Amino acid sequence: QVQLVESGGGLVQAGDSLRLSCAASGRAFNTYSVGWFRQTPGNEREFVGEIDWNGQSSYLTDSVEGRFTLSRDNAKNTVYLEMNSLKPEDTAVYYCAATARPYFTATPEHYAFWGQGTQVTVSS
Repeated sequence: QVQLVESGGGLVQAGDSLRLSCAASGRAFNTYSVGWFRQTPGNEREFVGEIDWNGQSSYLTDSVEGRFTLSRDNAKNTVYLEMNSLKPEDTAVYYCAATARPYFTATPEHYAFWGQGTQVTVSS
């Protein structure tokens, strides 16, 4: 069992930066890949990116590639989503989730554990 807690969200202006953290507790967190999703009211969760179990490989969707960066510190059981050059369309609740699947997946159902989410609001 893995418990995830996101933090670092807030209200910022367009062009600003934020770093979201996903802190994990539970067994063998360093064997899980961690994905980030975001969701706006009335819409399905949108896949943002994923980082593998040891941080050696990551993937980001086209909409955030070049602006967002994924990293993890397994000694601290924490995964980070660094968000730069934020745009109003990045406004959403951001969730981290853990999966044991050995390949990157954008399907929410493939993630067994989820955090409660953190709100990111970008004003224009």
